[in-house]
Amino acid sequence: MFSFHSGTITQRKWVKLEQTTYVDPTGKTRVWESVKRTTRREGVSADGVAIIPVLQRTLHYDCMVLVKQFRPPMGAYCLEFPAGLIDENESPESAALRELEEETGYKGDILECSPALCLDPGLTNCASHIATVTINGDSPANLKPKQKPAEGGMWYA
Repeated sequence: MFSFHSGTITQRKWVKLEQTTYVDPTGKTRVWESVKRTTRREGVSADGVAIIPVLQRTLHYDCMVLVKQFRPPMGAYCLEFPAGLIDENESPESAALRELEEETGYKGDILECSPALCLDPGLTNCASHIATVTINGDSPANLKPKQKPAEGGMWYA
């Protein structure tokens, strides 16, 4: 059984850096640094949702929609799936549809949504749902999509 003690090293608006001291199964004391979101609400299974958007059009191959964003930690633009935080009193499915429209302009339908998953558990306690969304590219609402960034949201290239 592990024995843990965690303390905050520094905290900012969105994240905090923590140091955890623990005793591993061999009896050796170890120290681990991790990043934790400050936005996680009590009793919520995940912080956010990532969307796998599949654009479907008559007489075309299905394709995935990605967004290009500048990511300061990488110091570069990245191609990635649309994603975002789940708002208070919002389901992962409704967050996925909202984020898809904000980041791509497309309106879609939920095909499936995963349970909460940890994508980088060696670094952070962040958890996300992964939602697969179909987009009817023949729908008039999806013919000329325009991004609708939320206030404080990322701007894309």
